[in-house]
Amino acid sequence: MGIAPRRIVVHVDEFALNGFPMADRDRVAAAFERELTRLLYAAPLDGGSSLPEGSLLARSSRSLDAIALPALPPAASSRRLGELLARAVHDGFTRGETDA
Repeated sequence: MGIAPRRIVVHVDEFALNGFPMADRDRVAAAFERELTRLLYAAPLDGGSSLPEGSLLARSSRSLDAIALPALPPAASSRRLGELLARAVHDGFTRGETDA
């Protein structure tokens, strides 16, 4: 008997990428979505004991207003940039970088 996965909804209001060309924004967004989905399946945020006490899902519903981003090389491909951003968001969820 399987357990139905929880539904996780992530809403991103805005990515402000100063210094990066806007022409690739759809590719960055697609790569971000693919990578975040992959990360959520690989390391689910299920509110279990593996989450730090202050993390997003260990508490009630919160928002990530601003997160610490890794160094983003200007020459990074759209795919790589989307992946790096998704990892930063996923890390923000698990480290508890949320609005209180």
